[in-house]
Amino acid sequence: MRPKNSNRKTKTNKAKSPDLVRINKYLADNGISSRRKADELVNEGLVKLNGKTVYELGVRIDPSTDRVTVKGKPLRSTPQEKVYYLFNKPKKVITSMTDPQERLCVGDYFKKLKTRVFPAGRLDWDTEGLLIVTNDGEFTQEVMHPKSEIPKTYIAKIDGLPKQEQLDKLLKGVSIVGGRVKALKIEKIKRGTSDKYSWIKITITEGKNHQVKKMFAKIGFDVMKLQRVAIGKLSLGAVRTGHFKKLEAKDLLRIFKK
Repeated sequence: MRPKNSNRKTKTNKAKSPDLVRINKYLADNGISSRRKADELVNEGLVKLNGKTVYELGVRIDPSTDRVTVKGKPLRSTPQEKVYYLFNKPKKVITSMTDPQERLCVGDYFKKLKTRVFPAGRLDWDTEGLLIVTNDGEFTQEVMHPKSEIPKTYIAKIDGLPKQEQLDKLLKGVSIVGGRVKALKIEKIKRGTSDKYSWIKITITEGKNHQVKKMFAKIGFDVMKLQRVAIGKLSLGAVRTGHFKKLEAKDLLRIFKK
């Protein structure tokens, strides 16, 4: 049996090693999920390190020697090449790669892809449009983090004809469940003619749950249809519903371009 003092010294040296990485980062680098989702996998007891279940979120590993499994499947010691796809998500599709209830999900559209990927962010079940799918956890973290303040632009079909002063309230800010939010930009757009509904283009940065719908509800309107058309300056373009295209480095830069 190894002496206690010797064991303590080994742990200290390992903790200071520059080659060690947090287990959530390692999972993200291997295309398992975002860091946030990786923490959930650890909390659920689905991650093992050298045969033992991991429960500490901050545990560090040595990718060159440690053996990590997720749901019983071993991870590669060498991270995969990073890939990025722009996906035009249809409505009534869950933003997940799998679904225990076997409902239609994003993963159903990427079954033929050899690389394991996951959505960078989410769209509601009944919201369609631009969704980035990748295996890059660091990128996902940057896109999703509130501090990044990356604009997301939507086109909403709402039931009614709002006055400009009502839309201006959304520019000034309104309080919803989860905090105070506001539109970065908002404008009426022409898409058909009707005295029963309107089409509004709205840009936000916060990205709270059901935020756009709750904002319009705050000024007295229901959202009948919602489509995300841009993240940063990366637009949906001509990608058809249910299809995706691979993104290049220049495309990714458009996301963060001010």
